Amino acid sequence: MEDKPPAGIKPYLDKLTLGVTRILETSPGVAEVTFVEKEPAERHTIISWEQKNACILPEDLKNFYLMTDGFQMTWSVKTDDTPMPLGSMVINSISQLCRLGGSSMYTLPNAPTLADLEDDTDEEGNGDKPEKPHFDSRSLIFELDPCNGNGKVCLVYKHAEPVVSPDTEIWFLDRALYWHFLTKTFTAYYRLLITHLGLPQWQYAFTSYGVSPQAKQWFNMYKPVTINTALLSEEADSFVNKLDPNKVFKSKNKTPVLKKKPPSQPAGSQKSHTSMTSAKTSSLAGNSSRK
Repeated sequence: MEDKPPAGIKPYLDKLTLGVTRILETSPGVAEVTFVEKEPAERHTIISWEQKNACILPEDLKNFYLMTDGFQMTWSVKTDDTPMPLGSMVINSISQLCRLGGSSMYTLPNAPTLADLEDDTDEEGNGDKPEKPHFDSRSLIFELDPCNGNGKVCLVYKHAEPVVSPDTEIWFLDRALYWHFLTKTFTAYYRLLITHLGLPQWQYAFTSYGVSPQAKQWFNMYKPVTINTALLSEEADSFVNKLDPNKVFKSKNKTPVLKKKPPSQPAGSQKSHTSMTSAKTSSLAGNSSRK
């Protein structure tokens, strides 16, 4: 069991969580709000990480690790008197800030990697869209939050050649391995994480396809502090499957089966067959009368 933080550091927790713990504790149906207190990261640990990965942590993230080595807050809702885990806010510790797509000594020589997904024909930085990260050596990508398996929030150094640029951004990598820009700084992302209450799949609100219908129900019940109301005001029939029967059954139309008719007999043969039948019938009648 995880020890609850003592009451003496309550002001520290309020500052670290921006007071969101009090919001959750007073929300209807919320059963448990758990904050895992972590010790500050050692300065030499941060320096060792930077030397190992040949890059410098952004100043705001470095200060965050010097205050707490990672972040974890979870909360549950009560359904049928049984707590069900719902919200989760996670920032990996400095030791778990691992590179994404990095080569491993246990990888087979010809094994496929994330770098194989790179396509030179991808359009980069068109219009207002920022340039997307690369899985190959052009970018350095580190996992900040595993998002409970719904994707990955990553710290991205987009320009790693010939030397690593200190400029970083926060991006969301969905389960289909598509990139979505979140924020330019870690501080801005941390505020998004807290104000969205760690609701399931909240990162998908910043994608073109949005959150799932199930997640939208939780958004309606526990509205994030800075939620875009347009996200929750879509028409109800927008999630109803609209099927076009002409398209669905286009390849399933059965070819009509032509029934074969028996070959028609000539009229002359039909007449001769009829006369023979009548002759046989009359001869049988005559034989029976003779008897």
